[in-house]
Amino acid sequence: MSATVLNADLHCHSSVSDGTLAPEALAARAHANGVELWALTDHDEIAGQARARDAALALGLPYLTGTEISVSFAGITVHIVGLGFDAQDAQLAAGLQATRGGRGQRAREMAEALARVGIPGAYEGALQHAGNPELVARTHFARFLVERGVCGNTNEVFRNYLTEGKPGYVPHRWAGLGDAVRWITQAGGTAVIAHPGRYKFTPTEEYALFTEFIAHGGRAVEVVTGSHTTAEYVKYADMAQEFDLLASRGSDFHAPGESRTDLGALPWLPGRLSPVWEALADRVQRP
Repeated sequence: MSATVLNADLHCHSSVSDGTLAPEALAARAHANGVELWALTDHDEIAGQARARDAALALGLPYLTGTEISVSFAGITVHIVGLGFDAQDAQLAAGLQATRGGRGQRAREMAEALARVGIPGAYEGALQHAGNPELVARTHFARFLVERGVCGNTNEVFRNYLTEGKPGYVPHRWAGLGDAVRWITQAGGTAVIAHPGRYKFTPTEEYALFTEFIAHGGRAVEVVTGSHTTAEYVKYADMAQEFDLLASRGSDFHAPGESRTDLGALPWLPGRLSPVWEALADRVQRP
């Protein structure tokens, strides 16, 4: 059997960041859905790692440590997933703490912007949906606006309020690309460009992202992920080969009924690619 035919789900979020399920519930859902290798990748946070690992291993589900770091590149927020790192690494923890530090002020500015268009109380409302107050994010605001009846679903909220040019959007200066890759790699992990099809880059900017990422020590890209189209699977499979990058696979699952793809429900990686999990075999924690 090809190494790409493994139901690995190496990108999802728990209530420790902007998901709705606890790490233990995510582990159970992954296991029930046939996932064979799992990683929890909360935004800029590793506080749920021990819980996720313990729950996974108790179910007989192999586990990789994970996180998803927000970085700024060419004026756009890009996400870098880290896999297989030492979750006790002090420099990684300090870097993630610094990245989280700007979220609180950004959230207050978002609430002020929403109040100016007639939606008061958004900061307090978003906090009610945030399991970790340090990580209050646009997704928490979106859930509050759905709860208030402002929009019918979170996708509608993002389209109308929380993307660039809309009333509740506030940009944030994240870590640098080199910082994020360095934190991951010096902790023994592998850095992965998350869902590249989501970024509104020109072809030149996208090539610059891949080139700089590799120069900093990045080694992989998500090819099959919840927000990619079939055409994007092909595009980023080709780019993985062109840039000699390992390929990753992850649903980016956040919540039942909210995410496009459930845990474990993605297509296989194209067989011509080298899976990131092969390179991380010695970092997989097994029952």
